[in-house]
Amino acid sequence: MSSARSFPEITLLVRSGCHLCQTAKETLSEVTTRLGHSWTAVDIDGDPELLARHSEEVPVLLIDGKVRDFWVIDPVRLESLLGG
Repeated sequence: MSSARSFPEITLLVRSGCHLCQTAKETLSEVTTRLGHSWTAVDIDGDPELLARHSEEVPVLLIDGKVRDFWVIDPVRLESLLGG
């Protein structure tokens, strides 16, 4: 039996020049740092499929590939989603 803790894959879909994206990055950094998680940001401007799908929703929070939030990332909800 493994005692290794499994962390969710956390991805934030962003676009350059997006003020909501900057705020979401700050929120995500604060919560994930406190809980010991890591995350990545993906600029959807470089991916035509993601751009077509999410251009009006950024920032978009994905946890294990599922959309969990968009536009405004609530830190209390985020912590709950991450089991904190």
